[in-house]
Amino acid sequence: MVSKTDDIPASVPDCNPVDLADEAGDGAQDSNETSKTSLKVSCGCGQGADKAMVNGDGAHEHTKEGDSKQDGSGEADGEEESNEQEVIVIQDTGFTVKIQAPGIELFDLQVSPQEMVQEIHQVLMDREDTCHRTCFSLQLDGNVLDNFAELKSIEGLQEGSLLKVVEEPYTVREARIHVRHIRDLLKSLDPSDAYNGVDCNSLSFLSIFTDGDLGDSGKRKKKGIELEQIDCTPPEHILPGSKEHPLVPLQPQNKDWKPMQCLKVLTMSGWNPPPGNRKMHGDLMYLYIVTVEERHISITASTRGFYLNQSTTYTFNPKPANPSFLSHSLVELLSQISPAFKKNFTSLQKKRVQRHPFERIATPFQVYSWTAPQLDHAMDCVRAEDAYTSRLGYEEHIPGQTRDWNEELQTTRELPRKNLPERLLRERAIFKVHSDFAAAATRGAMAVIDGNVMAINPGEETRMQMFIWNNIFFSLGFDVRDHYRELGGDAAAHAAPTNDLNGVRAYGAVDVEGLYTLGTVVVDYRGYRVTAQSIIPGILEREQEQSVIYGSIDFGKTVVSHSKYLELLEKTSRPLKVQRHSVLNEKNDEVELCSSVECKGIIGNDGRHYILDLLRTFPPDLNFLPVDGEELPPECQRQGFPCQHRHRLACLRQELIEAFVEHRYLLFMKMAALQLMQQKATKDSNKADTPAITETSETSVESSADTIQSQTTASDSTNAADVSTDHISQTDNTTSAASQAETDCKEKSSNPSTNGPLDPSATLNGEYKSPLEAKKLEENIPGLARAKELAETLVGEDASGIDPKSREVVLNACKAVGSISNASFDIRFNPDIFSPGVRFPDHSTDDIQKQKQLFKDAAAFLVSCQIPSLVKDCLDHSALPMDGATLTEALHQRGINVRYLGTVLEFVEKTPARAQLGHVYRIGVSELITRCAKHIFKTYLQGVELSALSAAVSHFLNCFLSSFPEAVGHLPPDELVSRRKSRKRRNRVPGGGDNTTWASLTPSELWKNISSEAQSYYHFSIQCESVDQVVEKYGFQKITLLREISVKTGIQILIKEYNFDSRHKPAFTEEDILNIFPVVKHVNPKASDAFHFFQSGQAKVQQGFLKEGCELINEALNLFNNVYGAMHVEICACLRLLARLNYIMGDHPEALSNQQKAVLMSERVLGIEHPNTIQEYMHLALYCFANGQLSTALKLLYRARYLMLLVCGEDHPEMALLDSNIGLVLHGVMEYDLSLRFLENALTINTKYHGPRSLKVALSHHLVARVYESKAEFRSALQHEKEGYTIYKNQMGEAHEKTKESSEYLKYLTQQAVALQRTMNEIYKNGSNASIMPLKFTAPSMASVLEQLNIINGIIFIPLSQKDLENLKAEVQRRQQLQELGRSEEPIEDSPLELEDKIPID
Repeated sequence: MVSKTDDIPASVPDCNPVDLADEAGDGAQDSNETSKTSLKVSCGCGQGADKAMVNGDGAHEHTKEGDSKQDGSGEADGEEESNEQEVIVIQDTGFTVKIQAPGIELFDLQVSPQEMVQEIHQVLMDREDTCHRTCFSLQLDGNVLDNFAELKSIEGLQEGSLLKVVEEPYTVREARIHVRHIRDLLKSLDPSDAYNGVDCNSLSFLSIFTDGDLGDSGKRKKKGIELEQIDCTPPEHILPGSKEHPLVPLQPQNKDWKPMQCLKVLTMSGWNPPPGNRKMHGDLMYLYIVTVEERHISITASTRGFYLNQSTTYTFNPKPANPSFLSHSLVELLSQISPAFKKNFTSLQKKRVQRHPFERIATPFQVYSWTAPQLDHAMDCVRAEDAYTSRLGYEEHIPGQTRDWNEELQTTRELPRKNLPERLLRERAIFKVHSDFAAAATRGAMAVIDGNVMAINPGEETRMQMFIWNNIFFSLGFDVRDHYRELGGDAAAHAAPTNDLNGVRAYGAVDVEGLYTLGTVVVDYRGYRVTAQSIIPGILEREQEQSVIYGSIDFGKTVVSHSKYLELLEKTSRPLKVQRHSVLNEKNDEVELCSSVECKGIIGNDGRHYILDLLRTFPPDLNFLPVDGEELPPECQRQGFPCQHRHRLACLRQELIEAFVEHRYLLFMKMAALQLMQQKATKDSNKADTPAITETSETSVESSADTIQSQTTASDSTNAADVSTDHISQTDNTTSAASQAETDCKEKSSNPSTNGPLDPSATLNGEYKSPLEAKKLEENIPGLARAKELAETLVGEDASGIDPKSREVVLNACKAVGSISNASFDIRFNPDIFSPGVRFPDHSTDDIQKQKQLFKDAAAFLVSCQIPSLVKDCLDHSALPMDGATLTEALHQRGINVRYLGTVLEFVEKTPARAQLGHVYRIGVSELITRCAKHIFKTYLQGVELSALSAAVSHFLNCFLSSFPEAVGHLPPDELVSRRKSRKRRNRVPGGGDNTTWASLTPSELWKNISSEAQSYYHFSIQCESVDQVVEKYGFQKITLLREISVKTGIQILIKEYNFDSRHKPAFTEEDILNIFPVVKHVNPKASDAFHFFQSGQAKVQQGFLKEGCELINEALNLFNNVYGAMHVEICACLRLLARLNYIMGDHPEALSNQQKAVLMSERVLGIEHPNTIQEYMHLALYCFANGQLSTALKLLYRARYLMLLVCGEDHPEMALLDSNIGLVLHGVMEYDLSLRFLENALTINTKYHGPRSLKVALSHHLVARVYESKAEFRSALQHEKEGYTIYKNQMGEAHEKTKESSEYLKYLTQQAVALQRTMNEIYKNGSNASIMPLKFTAPSMASVLEQLNIINGIIFIPLSQKDLENLKAEVQRRQQLQELGRSEEPIEDSPLELEDKIPID
């Protein structure tokens, strides 16, 4: 998923990177009442099911609340479901009203009681027949309705009421809104806003491949499927093994976008504003219009409407023309004047409302496209006005012009949150303000860098300037006033804003009442990093020294504290794992803090307690922070740590801290359990009749509830080390036990094998056992489970009713895992430990030592557990990165920073199964190289002045990607040579110089820089001097590198075929660079209730309650819509899961409709070629096939394959799945030769990535054999099926159903082959008069093709009787109870559910 790390909830330490939704989507889906069932034992990620339940239980209280309030809001639907046949009834609470508008007949409109009157306005402004009205009121029985009233509060409004649309007189504001709206309607099909990245428009191409909306066409095409008419040949470049990778098909031409011209020009007239005497006649403004028929007209907007006047370009005559055509709506007026306008406007609106609502709703955050065609630049008065007036945000809707961002951000946080409706309202407000703030901050940052904003300290040099624009404060990412000199200068100043943003995100997620953070957005644009922050009231009037009442402004030399802040921060201490600690100030007095020293507390003039500078919220990363006199654990040293980093602000990620604490918790439980058992054993031998401990355990069971909860969320991959009994006695050497355990994890995971499980639970004395053995071991030790229960009771909050022996057990375990409390498990970090300026009081020396050890252990945990677990997940394909962004996300989910990329790649190289990780290695190296290029590009751009920007960017891309060795930077030919050299202006763009040094960059120099950057930043060596060597060595595609670098740096290029490999001319010219966009990082506020519903829904589905799961997920969808509006990545995940459930439960049309929405949303919110979008296309193709739309299914699969080739090339395990799908569909339409090309390619890829003995490969062989059978080439068919049979026999045994099926099929093929041979012999012997037996050549039935499609896509229906269903449910429940006892979950060995070869889709 695109979105930055905050889209992955921190509570899920290692889940499937493709996206959270599918965690359950591919998980166990079973029990449909119709006795059709699908169940998959493996869940997409190690611990989807139990985790979801833990979080999910809390959500059930809200369900009832939500239902009783009936809070499915229609708000989102009001906008999205514009045409009345699509309005959705939410939980039957809606009612119908009749609407009477001037000039058209009555129509019905479905509304919901929660809607505001304003939303009916929106619907009317969107409907085809009323869209041209903006200035009207709604009246019920002659009373005007208040726009902001909820419908349920209006008395007399009920089922069947008649609402009248009454035209109102215009004001200047209303007239402007009207003109703007008409312009939007005229531009509604024009994609230029999406290409230019404005107004939250983005691209979507699905409708081109489905020929409009799938729902309607499905009904038409159902009648008869004639195979002959389908043209199945894919374009040449999509076929397996094709060498060409064109760029143009990325954006197929949409015929609807060739807009029908309604007007040539619509602009504000030069006669504005009306002079006083005309104002008193009601003139509001004047418009100038040129119609398609070339008629030039001048129009007056007056309070009564629009009419023609007699002005011309050079003479002002405001008198009405004759006839004046006075109309309340501009559209009506123009329709009377220009027949072409009338005709084209009507057909334009028809097309507009036929588009799927998801193609036109704005996205919450701007998505930029890295390619665009050459667009015509048309005249547009509104765009021109927006650019040059002071329109900063959306002030037309807000009294008092500019928005007070800080006030809005903080008041939304203060909204009440006691029950579900309140929380929804609050989250919706927070989300809306955040997305508006991000848009305004981005706009401001661009204005700052483009030099359009005056600095607040204009006298200083450009790097030091600060800006205020639209109530937002902007600063540049440079080290001004040597603030960061100790920490790495400009490199630290560049890293600090993102660290700070992560801090803001973390504190925002904890959401403590009374503690406030600033709105923060970090924008990278044209080589500069700009931080945008909301402004604390009063901060600009005071000196910083007076206002900071908590924390330090000089990195710890002087420190102050404040009781209120301590109280507020104490509440964040547990969730964020920050330890409360004391430091010394300049007078050597102790000062108590509950955050890092840099974190400053300021009370604003509004009386709120703000915290800012949260860059050290999380502990420093010792692997990248060499400290004199400190030794790192051996497993870090073996990897070559500590490394020197650019700056000293490198810190661990929140995900890592969570996973580390989780891992320590498991360790703690095991130690306590084993010690208790030892005690029990000694006790039993002394006197067998004192069950002392057992009694206490009963008393304190309640207190252990939350412990169990946190235990269930423990992630499997954290390699919980089994602590062996004989080691416990010497737990006094506190820290060694835990770090020893980690060393073991390290040793055993550094040699992963391809087939066995990768993380056996290690025992401390170095015997490695597989989890299965460890499990048996646990069962053999009598009462270990019991001991674990006891251990849990001991860890309860109050250790009061416990005998001293048990208390000692807990104490030992606490010491061993480095807990800060001796009575219970509690790990927190003191973020100041390695900060250079900070001093600690003497009495805390022990504590400091403990903390230092904890930091080292966390650093070791990252290297020895998290990196191996990532590689293991890639090996067993539960992590499937496809491009740089998804790889980064997979790293982040496991708490691995991208600076470890080199280390991860080295680890991959050393893995024995290196060949099966080829795709990860290739994507990793390409990510590393493009990131190095990005670092260089950043400084390169800072020296370029605006007029040379396109030349400089194209020159850089030539040096980076073009094979042309003498790439020369062309200084822009001075199109405008001035007579005198202009004197240097003072107020230059930050850092801008009249430099032309960029033009001297050469390809060899750039690649030299890239290799040295890779070595110094990532500690990874690339021995390559040119792009061609790199492509040769790592198997890259240049087009993929181009995509990666463009997306990372915000470059937009012209979409055309680039010849990268020409040695005679460079690939790019300056005309090919269309734009440069900002790259924006911001906080993504969450919809917490909706997310809980979603997780409980997933859990229900995994337990096999499909109906209940479906209901919960529908509820989640409602709540998501309520908070986020109609467009969001999480809604996309929700829709995808719903579609999958609909499909499994047999409702194919519904599956198709939901999946279509998911695809559209993925294209709009994530991007048209994002890996997630590719996955969505594949799902949609499957549902299309199931609905009998074969040609559409093929088109979608071809599109997915094209995108995948562009994004990651052919050599990727996911390509095998895609090709199997394509091959099967082609087999179904009897295109056997084509089908074989795809299926054989899938076979090759599967063999490479899953090993020749894998069940996937067996299935691939079988699919190929089926096609050969259809071609009557029985020898080849037999050969492939034999291969498959051998695999099944070796893996599953003779008796297994799959093996039997395969051997049956072999017999059948042999018979066919023999029959064919006989016939041939007969022909040879008797010549033409031979009696020939008719041979059976069967075209595969659609049902059999669909069955195979379901199998390869991991959707398995197993017909079960009612009794089986009951047993299954009981089994699922039994396993859950087991899990809650803290046992590791094992797949059920003898279950028939493992039969199918499972290929999880995501």
